[in-house]
Amino acid sequence: MDIALIRTFLEVAATGSFVAAADRLFVTQSAVSLRVQRLEDSLGRPLFHRSRNGAELTVAGREFERYALSLIRTWEEARQQVALPEGFTESLHVGAQYSLWPRLGFRWIERLHAARPQLNLRAELGMPDRLTRFLQEGTVQAALVYTPQLRPGLEAERLMEEELVLVADWPDPQEVAGRYVFIDWGPEFVQAHALHLPELTNPGLTLALGAMGAEFIRGRGLAAYLPARHVARFLEAGELHLVPDAPTFPYPVWAVWREDLDPELRRAAGEALHGVAAEMEAAQEAVIEELDDISRAEHGTLGAGSAADEVFEGGYGADLLDGRAGSDGYRFGIEGGADRIAETGEAGDTDRLILGAGLAEKDVSLIRQGDDLLVELGRVHGLPLRLLQEGL
Repeated sequence: MDIALIRTFLEVAATGSFVAAADRLFVTQSAVSLRVQRLEDSLGRPLFHRSRNGAELTVAGREFERYALSLIRTWEEARQQVALPEGFTESLHVGAQYSLWPRLGFRWIERLHAARPQLNLRAELGMPDRLTRFLQEGTVQAALVYTPQLRPGLEAERLMEEELVLVADWPDPQEVAGRYVFIDWGPEFVQAHALHLPELTNPGLTLALGAMGAEFIRGRGLAAYLPARHVARFLEAGELHLVPDAPTFPYPVWAVWREDLDPELRRAAGEALHGVAAEMEAAQEAVIEELDDISRAEHGTLGAGSAADEVFEGGYGADLLDGRAGSDGYRFGIEGGADRIAETGEAGDTDRLILGAGLAEKDVSLIRQGDDLLVELGRVHGLPLRLLQEGL
C-alpha cells in the first residue's frame, strides 16, 4: 500500500479539512482528494463524511485510523532500521521546538552521543503539532515541547520549569517602554502580561519566534521576555542585561516519549536529558539570583496573585495530578478557594472544562496512562488548581 495515501488520510483526519491537510502536506487540495479517493476505492468503504464544514471520519474511517497509525509506525521502524549506518547498532530520532534546541536539546544529544557511541541519532525541528504527528507516526521517538499534546502510545514527563525574564541590550535598564518587543509565548503568557504589564501589551512589534528573539533585540536597543537559561551566556558576556524589578514567568518544559521505545534506550536517553536539565536549572537559578540582587524588592511572577475569576487556560503551566480511571467526572477548585469549582464531563481524551464563579469555559486534557488517569491542569493567572473530588 502507498504510504503517501496513509499519511494523507491521517492528515485529513487530524485537521478535519482537505484544505488544511493540503497545506500541511505541501500539495494541492485536488491531490489530497485524489489520494483519499484511491484509498477509499482500495478499502471499498467511504472514510470521510464531506461537507462545507470540512471532513469527518465515518465509522469505517475511525476503525481504519488505528490501523493507519500502526502501518506508519511499522514503516518508520523498518525504514530507520534498514538505513542504520555501518558500525551503529541502535537508532534514536528526537525532536524539539526551536527555543529548546540551544543549550538544552543540543547538549542532550551531545551527552547521549558520548555515552552511547553506537547510537545513530537524528534531530528534528518542529512546533508541537508537527512533533506530535511525528511521535504518533514513529518518525521521532522523543520530543521536547512547551505544550504537550498527549495521544495513545505517548507519555509525557515534566522536565523543568523554564523562567522567562525581561532583558534589554543596554546597561542598567530601568525603563523599557518604547523599546519593548512583545514575544508571544502562548495564551497564558499573553493574558498574564496584559494583566500585569498593560503599558507594554501592544508595543507595535510582536515576534512569535521564541528564543530567536534574543538575536533580534541584541544590538538594536530593544528589550523582551526570554528564557533565563537561554540568555545566561549573553548576560555573562555583557551583551544583554536584566531589567530590575521585572516579574518573571514560569514556562514548563516537557519531554514526550513513545511508550514502545526500547526500555534500555529510554533509560539512557532520559538519564542524559535529566543531567542536562539539571545543569540548565542551575544556570537559570544563577540568573534569578542576579535579578533578586539588582531588584529593590522581591521580583513578582506574571499571573500570580490575581483574582480567581480571571480566564483559565488549561494545559499551560500545568501540573499533572493522578486521578482514578473509570470515574465519571472530576471536580477542581482554586487553592484557597474551594467554593470556586470547575467540573469536567466523562473522562476522555479532551473534555470541555466547565468553570464556575464566572470563569470562562476552556479545554482541559484528561490523559490515560496505564490504569491511571492524568488530569492536565493549568493555572488561573498563577493560582494552581487542585483536585477536590472525583467520580462526580
